[in-house]
Amino acid sequence: MNLEIRHLRVVCAIADTGSVTKAASLLGLAQPAVTAQLQRIERSLGGPLFERGRHGATPTALGELVLARARVVLPAMRGLQEDAAQLTGTRVRPNQWRIGAVNGPILGGLMSRLAAEKDGVEVLTHPSHWADQLCDLAVAGRLDFCIVGVCGDTVPGTPEDGLTWREIAIDAIFVMLPESHPLADRWEIDLAELADAQWASMPGDGCFGDCFAAACARAGFTPRTMYEMDIGNAVDAVLSGHAVGLCKATFRRVDGIATVPLAGGPLRWRHLLGWHPRSEAAGYADVMLAHAAAAYAESAARNPQYLQWGKANPQFGPRVSIASR
Repeated sequence: MNLEIRHLRVVCAIADTGSVTKAASLLGLAQPAVTAQLQRIERSLGGPLFERGRHGATPTALGELVLARARVVLPAMRGLQEDAAQLTGTRVRPNQWRIGAVNGPILGGLMSRLAAEKDGVEVLTHPSHWADQLCDLAVAGRLDFCIVGVCGDTVPGTPEDGLTWREIAIDAIFVMLPESHPLADRWEIDLAELADAQWASMPGDGCFGDCFAAACARAGFTPRTMYEMDIGNAVDAVLSGHAVGLCKATFRRVDGIATVPLAGGPLRWRHLLGWHPRSEAAGYADVMLAHAAAAYAESAARNPQYLQWGKANPQFGPRVSIASR
């Protein structure tokens, strides 16, 4: 694993607050996600960064070394981002939007709605698996808006980023099964019925893995295996019968695969729109949010089963008023 800026933020937050739990609150992340990140950082650097005692987390000698470097690097990076944003400006052309997005059902429909709204509009896209990367680009003035997903109640980035976040929609998490699977024709499936399955999911750096493990624990089992795969490999693993896939309810239909709701909606995915409140783009945020919600609704409408299931599960769906064409 290569050490990144977001990892240095985690180390500093733990040192500043004295505990992983308080650092998670400061960073807006789930506590298990911060613990997992710290463990990956320590494996990468070859030793523990903190000792846990009665008085909280205390840096080891290695931790003190990392902190000393981090407290130089982080302000320098923030200054670089701010200076670069001032130098390059916030808009390349008046009719151009720069939008970063993680894998999801919104970006394509949003682009078509922006194009229909005004002739000559150009959308420059920046795809990423990592929400924190998109946050950094927005803070640096290199993106106007970010479309990201989280499964918990937190938002990406850190409070120091100063980004504004609004909820576009809440997506249910469904399971992907080969159409030959004995549960494929069910209206919905209890998670416990899949206790013996191997699992495939898209990669990401949020707390989804921990949320999934917690949902399985509530259902009375520990998942056997979780494979992180890109969408193409995940589909192949499901079609071959090697794994059960986890996907958003708005996942596009693939021949040979059935997507089935989990009873009670134990897992969710919150689609968020983020921007910098001092950017030029901020004045267009409400309109962009409404277009994004409409794009989500259009994607959801392609799955009639999701629409029917959603009537009994109103906690899912768009969270804002939808823009009309």
